[in-house]
Amino acid sequence: MNAKSDVRLPAVSVIMPVLDEERHLRGAVQAILAQEYAGEMEVVIALGPSKDRTDEIAAELVRDDPRVHTVPNPTGRTPAALNAAIKASRHPIVVRVDGHGMLSPNYIATAVRLLEETGAQNVGGIMHAEGENAWEHAVAAAMTSKIGVGNAAFHTGGQAAPAETVYLGVFRREALEQQGGYNEEFIRAQDWELNFRIREAGGLIWFSPELKVSYRPRPSVRALAKQYKDYGRWRHVVARYHSGSINLRYLAPPTAVCAIAAGLVVGAALTPWGLVVPGGYLAAIAAGSVPAGKGLPLKARLRIPVALATMHMCWGWGFLTSPKSLARKVIASRRPAVVDVA
Repeated sequence: MNAKSDVRLPAVSVIMPVLDEERHLRGAVQAILAQEYAGEMEVVIALGPSKDRTDEIAAELVRDDPRVHTVPNPTGRTPAALNAAIKASRHPIVVRVDGHGMLSPNYIATAVRLLEETGAQNVGGIMHAEGENAWEHAVAAAMTSKIGVGNAAFHTGGQAAPAETVYLGVFRREALEQQGGYNEEFIRAQDWELNFRIREAGGLIWFSPELKVSYRPRPSVRALAKQYKDYGRWRHVVARYHSGSINLRYLAPPTAVCAIAAGLVVGAALTPWGLVVPGGYLAAIAAGSVPAGKGLPLKARLRIPVALATMHMCWGWGFLTSPKSLARKVIASRRPAVVDVA
């Protein structure tokens, strides 16, 4: 790349919502600062009320590199953090990165090129889950398998194409301005909801396997269960708020929960034949764990069925038990929180 082409590269703002990220924050920011991108770049970290050393680490990162800045996010909620970081940033390309995400070396350069080539308002790629111990390896295998997440391209890969949503995202600032940023009523599923609004306004969301972000899974069964329960709960809110936004893939987990529960009741009260459904489900995830765990140590492979069941059942339960009061609160606002980017 010559000096003339360097001048044409748009400046980039990387926004990071963080809360209790002492394990991964330094590595995540270092991966951003080491990007193979010749354009101007800044990193804006929105700090929630962490209970660990996150704030201390962020202060050290600010001290060590003038491109890094912080803004407060007293609510601790992700969409509020994202809007605060957007407001504090200043460049025409906005890159979302989480505190436990590691960008591949050419991520930003590739994303900027794809924005130009496709005319998209937002581009994103693969959420490449990677673990650091047996449990996290198992969750990573489950999260990157079709039996775990269906045909979601940003989990399992696929061809470059228009998409409903993408992982994290690299946005044109004008798209965020037009939509007023993230809707802060959506504690979860705020990415899907924002991308839906962008598409409804005629914008293109583009998935490309060229883009990859390494992701660190939740470190325990309990944490994974809460994560997926929240995913299901808030995905149902999106479905209530945006009619027509649901499809069969999202209905599979709640259907499985109902079928398994019914099978257990029938099996216990009436006939052992009722246990065919829950037994079949257990057999399916055990069989699906074999290809998903290929190449992993035995301890990790044995944990994959637990990870799969936790993801499916908790997502489905969260979807089924999502209170209508959440949708009423969201619908009452009707307008997302406006981001003042002036």
